[in-house]
Amino acid sequence: MLVLFETPAGFALFKVLDEGKLSKVEDLSKEFVNADSARKVVKLKAFSKFENTSEALEAATKLLDSTPSKGLRKFLRSHCDGETLAVADSKLGNAIKDKLKIECIHNNAVMELMRGLRSQLTELISGLGAQDLAPMSLGLSHSLSRYKLKFSPDKVDTMIIQAIGLLDDLDKELNTYAMRVREWYGWHFPELAKIIQDNILYAKAVKLMGSRDNAIKLDFSEILPEEIETELKEAAMISMGTEVSDVDLMNIRDLCDQVLSLAEYRAQLYDYLKSRMNTIAPNLTALVGELVGARLIAHGGSLLNLAKQPGSTVQILGAEKALFRALKTKHATPKYGLLFHASLVGQASSKMKGKISRSLAAKAALAIRYDALGDGQDNSMGLENRVKLEARLRNLEGRELGRSAGSAKGKPKIEAYDKDRKKGAEALLSAAKTYNPSADSVLGQTLSSIAGNEEEMVPKRQKTDQAEEAAITGEKKKEKKKKTSEVTALVTNGNGSAAQLESEESVKKERRKRKKREL
Repeated sequence: MLVLFETPAGFALFKVLDEGKLSKVEDLSKEFVNADSARKVVKLKAFSKFENTSEALEAATKLLDSTPSKGLRKFLRSHCDGETLAVADSKLGNAIKDKLKIECIHNNAVMELMRGLRSQLTELISGLGAQDLAPMSLGLSHSLSRYKLKFSPDKVDTMIIQAIGLLDDLDKELNTYAMRVREWYGWHFPELAKIIQDNILYAKAVKLMGSRDNAIKLDFSEILPEEIETELKEAAMISMGTEVSDVDLMNIRDLCDQVLSLAEYRAQLYDYLKSRMNTIAPNLTALVGELVGARLIAHGGSLLNLAKQPGSTVQILGAEKALFRALKTKHATPKYGLLFHASLVGQASSKMKGKISRSLAAKAALAIRYDALGDGQDNSMGLENRVKLEARLRNLEGRELGRSAGSAKGKPKIEAYDKDRKKGAEALLSAAKTYNPSADSVLGQTLSSIAGNEEEMVPKRQKTDQAEEAAITGEKKKEKKKKTSEVTALVTNGNGSAAQLESEESVKKERRKRKKREL
């Protein structure tokens, strides 16, 4: 049996001299106490030295992936004919067995044998000293660490950050240029701005038409629908715009060329961004879309930095100003930031946007971590979570509709409408009186009826006068009773004299006379 041992200097093959000692795993470590006892167990058969550091790094990275390198395969073919090979990695043993048809074993005895070989490695391999092995190990470990930290070109998210920034700048510039075309050409053909709403179609039409006088002769079927084309030609015949020179039209057409070239480059950049997002963050793209996902990555700085953020932070990314203003003024904090532009949040009603954005942020945080740190390259996780969120949205919207339509316990009781029933009462009122239109007519009235009405008015006046006099006399009687009671109280108590009583009576009489005069 042979043992494959990897060192920083190369691959070593050891021949096991006494395989019977491998059966006693507990006593195997005692055989490697010193170099002499170790030479009785194993013996070096062959050694393949690495030519340079790059070859050593390539072999080490292949071993990390449990695959044999080209040099290792060549080395094993030349020295392992009909032998059983002991390896430290079971996956590597399976790969060697499949490719080279060499029988491989991996068990506890082999691992203990590897420990013994590592302890006496410099003694078993002649020409490999400890002073040479240490710098080799350090150099290979540094190279391997740099290789692990070096990201794949397909996973570089810097391109996404630059692309989404350029896309936003292109949208601003394109909008500015398109509005300038509308304003400039509007002096010549102002009616065209209302006929064609799209900026790109407007620029194409202006470039093709030039002067509005050419509109009748030209065919716009490749650019515009038929009804808009007819409307444009009719408006060109009766336009109120001013005349412009050929030089002005040439400059306007050059500006239209700029607008169309920017629009074409923007479409190309969007396709590039979509492909990059599907490669780097497929699950995040499936949840929130390419543009929102790219803006989240740009706002976080990188995909790895964004993966370190919790779902609550992902939810309000882009609304930092509103968050700190709300914390300062002790108002309600924002419920969403950049996630507001996601399609799932847009589908929700205004009451449900907060709940859906919170659920979407939690699932997006998981998708970001899977994209940044996971090994999978598919978007199955994102699509599965999107289906769950859509089901939750339907559930929330349906429950809200059920609450608003009826009571919480069941369906509302619907009763027939009755106009004669009081609200909250069981009894019915008397039927409503019908309108009598003859009461409004005064043509049929006679003089006698008018005189009778006057006679009826006179006794009514008399009755009202009598009632007023009766009320006045009743008040006078009450005043007299009060005064007499006061006088008797003074006399009984002995607090007043006869002169005082007389003076009071005279004052009272004067008051009565004044009241009679007033009446």
